[in-house]
Amino acid sequence: MVALHQYDYIFAIGTIFAFLDAWNIGANDVANSWSTSVSSRSLTYLQAMSLGSVLEFAGSVGVGARVADTIRTKVVDIDLFENDPALLMLGMMCAVVASSIYLTICTRIGLPVSTTHSIMGGIIGMGIALVGSDGIHWAELDKGINSGVVSVFLAWIIAPGLSGAFAAIIFLITKYGVMLRSKPVWKGLLLVPVYFGITASLLTMLIVWKGGSIKIEFTNAEIIGLIIGVGVAWGLVIAIFLVPWLYRLVIKDDWQLRWYHIPIGPLLLRRGEPPAQPEGAAGGIQDFYAGHLTREELNDLRRAGQNGSAEFERADDQAETKQVSRDGSDEHTDPEPVQVQQPRKIIGPKPEGPIYSGAVLFWWLKFVFLQGVDQDIVSMQQSTGILSGDLEEIHANVPHYDNRAEYLYTFLQVMTACTASFTHGANDVANAIGPYATIFQIWHTGSMDSESGKSDVPIWILCFGGGAIALGIWTYGYNIMRNLGNRLTLHSPSRGFSMELGSAITVILATRLKLPVSTTQCITGATVGVGLCSGTWRSINWRMVAWIYMGWFITLPVAGIISGCLCGVIVNAPRWGYEG
Repeated sequence: MVALHQYDYIFAIGTIFAFLDAWNIGANDVANSWSTSVSSRSLTYLQAMSLGSVLEFAGSVGVGARVADTIRTKVVDIDLFENDPALLMLGMMCAVVASSIYLTICTRIGLPVSTTHSIMGGIIGMGIALVGSDGIHWAELDKGINSGVVSVFLAWIIAPGLSGAFAAIIFLITKYGVMLRSKPVWKGLLLVPVYFGITASLLTMLIVWKGGSIKIEFTNAEIIGLIIGVGVAWGLVIAIFLVPWLYRLVIKDDWQLRWYHIPIGPLLLRRGEPPAQPEGAAGGIQDFYAGHLTREELNDLRRAGQNGSAEFERADDQAETKQVSRDGSDEHTDPEPVQVQQPRKIIGPKPEGPIYSGAVLFWWLKFVFLQGVDQDIVSMQQSTGILSGDLEEIHANVPHYDNRAEYLYTFLQVMTACTASFTHGANDVANAIGPYATIFQIWHTGSMDSESGKSDVPIWILCFGGGAIALGIWTYGYNIMRNLGNRLTLHSPSRGFSMELGSAITVILATRLKLPVSTTQCITGATVGVGLCSGTWRSINWRMVAWIYMGWFITLPVAGIISGCLCGVIVNAPRWGYEG
């Protein structure tokens, strides 16, 4: 084992750009897991970013190693580099440089692209440049569907459709089983433990199935029993502790309840009748459809005249002050105010004084570290532009459901978002640390594992990638999230839950099959699938869908060209030829 210190610069450059690539994965792909939760107001942006940072890191370290090997070993025939492993190290460096440069540009302009496409394009480009197209594993069907580049293309085709189908089925069950039934709040309350149990089983399935950094030696029967057992146990915990809390809030309108009352469980049922909620008092259920007009309200506004006229202002005021009654029917009376959460600014206005004063320095410190999470994403998504089109018209085609029934799905949406974030970390950390693991292995040992063509991904590399993803989420995730969520279709907790669970099921299935699918495609497919459940194609912003698809189509060739050109320039340079 002899380290190739003459190539320290390749290892150093690879380290820098692998970190940048992972940072971009966090910044560009964060919306895949959390845009629905933030857009539907189930979570604030700060809460989503905090949870996302932790869960992406946990998924990367816990389960990320298995998909990383797919990225490293099933695209290029690395046996061709056996006599010159340094050349493979150079190629992987060029691939990760190309991917990170392309992703940085896309993140800056707000284009949500597939980070999986990006690194695959980089590896294919460097492979063609260094060993020719014959050295690429285009298809190895004799080894299964998860071998060769064709498996990635198959995943790209299958993922959006499968994710959309799963999400649509889940939402249709919710729509016709809860939302359109009489007493939807009671129906939804009864289904809460079931949905929680299913989601817990899915997350357990991801962890215990073969592969990953967590090695669990169980028989198939034991694995099935564990998956079912965890789901049932978690469903019981939810039924005992969360359901009584929800009952008091959505049925009894107990606005004085707070989240820390949940552990009290059944004892909450002994609470007396809540007093009337004073105006402006915190608590209660916010309006998840605030700022979104129904078809009737929008038609009334447009019949009233142009924005700015007295008739328009009166109609707009009536639409904004419309409340949701206890039984879910729309009324223009004022039975009980529905709380609307306003985003709280962390940074605040810049204080007066010289730049060296303590208050100003503290403000700049907050600005540098917290500016990325101090964003009003919901308002950003409602801004008009060439891609957004007529958002009011698109949102008006989406029916509004009982606000209290929607509230039940906020907790489910948080859990599905957490699952999606965990699976995203497990799946997409490979995009950055897969090539970097190869660079480190060759630099550290001076050779490749010629027997298997791969080796275990060191845990510190998984931590390295997971940490960079978490940093990208925290500092720049808002830039992409602005173009997802409500700019695709109107979100609500029940819809967002269906989207996230459908996407998570698809990603879990892909991770099981060792297919590096695009989580961007999964959540976009799920969003379109649920949007179509509104009964009309006009409920979806097809301009934004086309923009996202365009990004997917150009990603692989652009990243491949950048990587291939870098490799071609470097290997033909006199200095490289001398050292090689």
